[in-house]
Amino acid sequence: MDMSLVFAAMALQAGKFQTQVATDILKSNADAEKSAVQTLLGTGAQDASSLANVADGVGGNVDVSA
Repeated sequence: MDMSLVFAAMALQAGKFQTQVATDILKSNADAEKSAVQTLLGTGAQDASSLANVADGVGGNVDVSA
């Protein structure tokens, strides 16, 4: 077998592995961001329906400029 084919196959395997690692990291980051948003909204361990009893306008406008 030609060595260039061997190196090409190895490069493809390395690229596939790097893509898998990057995908796992992105998913982990997305899960962390979701958890942070749920914590800020107060819905982390509760149902979203538990916010039904709050006053009108609470949580309606969030200032994200800071």
